[in-house]
Amino acid sequence: MTTLKTMMAALLAGSLLATAGGFAYAKTDGSLAFDPAQMQQRLEKRVDRALTGTDATAEQKKKIADILGATFKDMRPLHDQRVENRKAMADAMQAPTIDPAKIEALRADRMKITDESSKRFTKALTDAGNVLTVQQRQAFFKNWSARHEHHGKRG
Repeated sequence: MTTLKTMMAALLAGSLLATAGGFAYAKTDGSLAFDPAQMQQRLEKRVDRALTGTDATAEQKKKIADILGATFKDMRPLHDQRVENRKAMADAMQAPTIDPAKIEALRADRMKITDESSKRFTKALTDAGNVLTVQQRQAFFKNWSARHEHHGKRG
């Protein structure tokens, strides 16, 4: 059971990250060019592709895409916090004198942001996994495993 949950998490995480990573940076400050409608379309296509070979309904696929879309929107502020943290770390490392306490505080803040992101994404994975039946999740992982074996075990 834990293995199935882990595999579901890995697949959905990969889908969301691939979608998020597909957005081009439009500004030099690292903020994303964000079109909610385009993001939703991309999510729906990725979910549809990920669930090919299962008997997941269009309604289930839509629910999963909506869950992932809401998660991406919720995680946007965390992305912004990570960007600011990186800038602060770069500034601290380029200062005339390195302040170990400041560096440690920035590291701890980065871990807090990472933990918040992980918790939110784990909730999304659980919610998305609960949309599918056991048989659909099993069919999904059978297909997913076969695809990754075929592509040189990329993930």
